[in-house]
Amino acid sequence: MASTTALYTGLSGLMANSNRLDVIGNNIANVNTTAYKSNRMSFAPTFSRNFSLGTAPGAATGGTNPGQVGLGVSVSGTQRNFANGAIGATGVNTDLAIEGSGFFVVESSSQRFFTRDGSFVRNPNNDLVTQSGAQVMGFNVDEQFNVIEGDLQPLNIALGTLTLAEATRNVTFNGNLNASGEIGQQGSMHTSRSFYTDPAGTTPVTGNEDIGAVDIWVSDGVGGTTLAFDSSAAGPIEITVAGVEKGGKDLGSHTWTHGVDGTTLNDFAGFLDQVLGTDSSNVGGQSLGGSVSFDAAGQLVVTGNEGTVQALDIDSADLVVTGNVGGSGGVGQPFVMSQIQSPIGESVRTSFVVYDSLGTPITVDLSLVLQETNASGGTVWEFIAESNDNAINDRVIGLGVVEFDANGRFLDASNQSFQITRDNGAVSPLTINMDFDNGTDAVSSLTDSASNLAAVFQDGSSIGTLSNFSIGEDGIISGAFTNGLTRSIGQVALAKFSNPEGLVDSGNNLFSTGPNSGTPLIANPLEFGTGRVVGGALELSNVDLSQEFINMIMASTGYSAASRVITTTDELMDQLLVLGR
Repeated sequence: MASTTALYTGLSGLMANSNRLDVIGNNIANVNTTAYKSNRMSFAPTFSRNFSLGTAPGAATGGTNPGQVGLGVSVSGTQRNFANGAIGATGVNTDLAIEGSGFFVVESSSQRFFTRDGSFVRNPNNDLVTQSGAQVMGFNVDEQFNVIEGDLQPLNIALGTLTLAEATRNVTFNGNLNASGEIGQQGSMHTSRSFYTDPAGTTPVTGNEDIGAVDIWVSDGVGGTTLAFDSSAAGPIEITVAGVEKGGKDLGSHTWTHGVDGTTLNDFAGFLDQVLGTDSSNVGGQSLGGSVSFDAAGQLVVTGNEGTVQALDIDSADLVVTGNVGGSGGVGQPFVMSQIQSPIGESVRTSFVVYDSLGTPITVDLSLVLQETNASGGTVWEFIAESNDNAINDRVIGLGVVEFDANGRFLDASNQSFQITRDNGAVSPLTINMDFDNGTDAVSSLTDSASNLAAVFQDGSSIGTLSNFSIGEDGIISGAFTNGLTRSIGQVALAKFSNPEGLVDSGNNLFSTGPNSGTPLIANPLEFGTGRVVGGALELSNVDLSQEFINMIMASTGYSAASRVITTTDELMDQLLVLGR
């Protein structure tokens, strides 16, 4: 007799294989979907009718097995294959692929999702987002560009808007200092005509005279005197120093003002000493011998530092007095300067640019002068660092001694750093460390025709704008700035699940946590089995078309066979009806 049970059994086969075809069709449809993970369906038999549960063996008889008839098939579940797909290079720096078990972390409408699809783009706000607009999460950086781990935030890559300037901290030098050069013994010397406190020219100034209270007279060079500074001047007297050269380099323009505070000629001499960079400080037992003062004859004496590169060139027109108009009126150029001595000493100078914390360029001159040849071998050089960009008038920003052994190798140095005062809002003072012995970039002191010195490396930079970026296998986003600096600007984070098959497909290539997925472990790439990030590439679908075609054939065959059960049962029912006619 035909059984209606067979109809429902065949129907379950149709439905099961139809569902399997749905899964296979979805896999094939997504064969070119980025990072798509193929799915498979598993079947299980439904419960059975029991005719007998069987009997146990007896003393004289054997046992019987259960008597059961199955009632069809059901879908036991689906299983996603999270095996890695092939990696395809794209060259797009926002494209990312994962080699490993990790997932990218994204957020949309304050809800967190996970994905293997790394086809990211930048939105108008420079946020890194998925194709559907979910924000890619990771770790941002602090003001020093150190990654702040543990605090997931949307990643932002501000091309064209993020700027960076960095203060210089280190400068490395290379070159050779001529050990056979002439030892520094004297600097250039310039003198003015004599200044007097009386028009007869009998009482030379001492330098302690207040030019706002005492008339100062100067020799006219032909046996008489001329009123140089009129104490009855209506306004402040200003002396502008401009056009003075040191070793052929212009020292810029500087102005000294005599107000109503009782400043003296010696105060002006001290000002001139600072802006010319003359120095007689004793550093390591060595002195460059520079100074500015008034001598016993009332002459302004400017003695330059030892060494030929420290030679001063001072013309009378380089010191101009203004505001010197009173009852009788003073002259505009009372300082008639004459050079009476040339500098002696092997020396070398190099100029280089450093940067403050705002990226402002600062020009620094570094001179080295041969000071001593040791009896036991080796040479001693004194260095002087100078800058017109020092916020205070003092041009000298560093003094020290560099010593070399009998083989011309660097031995030791004192005061290997100098400071520059800033008043432009930058960090002040700016401290620069000098390195004279950095591997192959080392300064030596061997016999040569002349000394040479150059700054071959320095850190720090002027302002630069983020122009490009790349993402490394550790997820670090490295930004390249137009000033040549490279800094970390963020890090991509990855999530790891103990059971990724338990994730729930949320569409758009996104997954959300499920009851059986476990809690996500958020970590850096390369940690805890998350895998490495491949920049400029995408993970391809892991669908195996040949396997899917075989599965499709099997599902089609199963569907046809199940339909045959239904048609056969229908034929039997027809035969049963014929018997009743």
